[in-house]
Amino acid sequence: MESRATKIVDGGKLVIPASFRREMGLQVGDTVVMEMVGGELRVRSRDAAIADAQKLVRGLVPDGISLSDELIADRRAEAAKE
Repeated sequence: MESRATKIVDGGKLVIPASFRREMGLQVGDTVVMEMVGGELRVRSRDAAIADAQKLVRGLVPDGISLSDELIADRRAEAAKE
């Protein structure tokens, strides 16, 4: 695991080294997700955070179940009641 020292500059800005940005696939203007975990600041690309969330949800849904199909069916049932 590569480690680098960096400084926090005016306004609380933290400079992410270019090699880290390249490895994470980050470009100027991209949005990142930051979280505190056990006293550590973790930074991920938004795409990586979304992929992690999708993986978590997939693990909670039984095989053969489509959440979007279930949502559509629920909406149709509610509309039919009206």
